[in-house]
Amino acid sequence: MNHWNLQARLTLAACLLAFVVVALGAFTRLVDAGLGCPDWPGCYGQLLWPNSETEIQTAEQLFPDAPVDTDKTWPEMVHRYFAGTLGLAVLGLAVLAVRGSTKDDQSGPRKLPIFLVGLVIVQALFGMWTVTLKLWPQVVTLHLLGGFSTLALLWLLFLRYRRNSIATADENRTVNLAGLRRLAIVGLIVVVVQIALGGWTSSNYAALACIDFPTCHGELLPEADFAQGFNITQSVGPNYLGGLMDNDARTAIHLSHRLGALVVCVISLLLAALLWRTGTRAKKSLALVLVAVLVLQVVLGITNILAALPLAVAVIHNGVGAVLLLVMVTINYHLQSQRVESRSIVENNNNYQKPTTSVSAELS
Repeated sequence: MNHWNLQARLTLAACLLAFVVVALGAFTRLVDAGLGCPDWPGCYGQLLWPNSETEIQTAEQLFPDAPVDTDKTWPEMVHRYFAGTLGLAVLGLAVLAVRGSTKDDQSGPRKLPIFLVGLVIVQALFGMWTVTLKLWPQVVTLHLLGGFSTLALLWLLFLRYRRNSIATADENRTVNLAGLRRLAIVGLIVVVVQIALGGWTSSNYAALACIDFPTCHGELLPEADFAQGFNITQSVGPNYLGGLMDNDARTAIHLSHRLGALVVCVISLLLAALLWRTGTRAKKSLALVLVAVLVLQVVLGITNILAALPLAVAVIHNGVGAVLLLVMVTINYHLQSQRVESRSIVENNNNYQKPTTSVSAELS
């Protein structure tokens, strides 16, 4: 038990680090520092970033087409170093998971930590391609999704290490959770899709395509080019800093993100209501947390529009989006773990009754 408590604490620390990496990634995008360093993994050929006049002169000689902007170099490199530290932490978790489990002891998860190592490696590649492909929106969006996925899977790993405190047998006998589980899965899917839409909005600089709310350009259905807005065959090569789409295409992306937010709200509120109706303390708590996070995220999204994307609000909006994802992961894990425990209880009862039946037959 002490071993798994230690694993849980280390995983939680890695999860917090992943959250910081996601927030730093959002900050880097929002201050247009994605190309603050024209090379990878260093910055202008240095381990850190050019700071002194001599270092800046040397850097600009090496990269004459990329003048040094110190306001953009440090966010990019700080993000990279935190991401690198996260990679080492995930590798450490995988090593501990493999060494802590044996063929005779399958109580601890091993496949998930190993998968996370592979995911982090892919994330590093996407980080490199983000720079070498000059902020190609497809790569930037996938890089963002990879960061959120890493965070969500680390949180799932933490929940698995702490699984004994997630569900109770008393709640398993309270309600039929089949429909609730299906709705929770739908809720998780729509949140992931909404995060992807948010990434596409950010990578194509469409957050300010509409500056009024609830209308857009004074209309509920303004002119929008959805075909161009969601054209994923954009050519590789141009510098996508600032975006290359026209206004109608960006309007289509922005409207899609708004529609996605509406779908998330409807599904999440319905899920929260059903969780509350179960009457169990744990599910009521999850329902309250879900509603609170959802309301905060909606307020932040509207503030981003009406206040013209303040940096602090935009970064927090990304962070709360990550929290909403973790809440959905928690709800799904809570419901799925109860189904597993219910099956175990039934199987144990059946196994217990079989010997009794045999003894009764012998006595008769």
